[in-house]
Amino acid sequence: MYKKSIELLNKAVADELYAVHQYMYFHFHCEDQGYDLLAGLFIRTAIEEMGHIERCAERIIFLNGDVEMVAAEEVKKEQDVKKMLEQARQMEANSVKDYNVWANECSAGNDAGSRQVFEGLVADEERHYSQYDDEVQKIEKFGESYLALQSMQGSPGAAPGVE
Repeated sequence: MYKKSIELLNKAVADELYAVHQYMYFHFHCEDQGYDLLAGLFIRTAIEEMGHIERCAERIIFLNGDVEMVAAEEVKKEQDVKKMLEQARQMEANSVKDYNVWANECSAGNDAGSRQVFEGLVADEERHYSQYDDEVQKIEKFGESYLALQSMQGSPGAAPGVE
């Protein structure tokens, strides 16, 4: 009865697994480059994406389905900070688009519970999009100066008063 909802929820699990892997990759490289604040943003988002996987998995199991734990894509090896943020922003925009469509498909299949899961995910992904978009806009506005300042603010050895 809920075969389509289970299929869509598993697609979301795959997308979210990919996001966790990609954001952790970005986290490692931002941290290595001294961009601690951006590294923190990526790891916090990865943790939230893990929560999305859990929400989808709980719904799949409730619907008597099986959770497919396979990431939708392989991690893209990007180490340029602005390109990382642009990719993250695009990933979030794609999720918002997909989850809105899938919420409607679940609703059409008389599955309000799964629709609500997707609607909740949309709100989170829109917030993630906004965070990444803000960072991209700051880099575009201030250039490398923004990244240098961002690195100094996150550095444990930063000069006094630069927090």
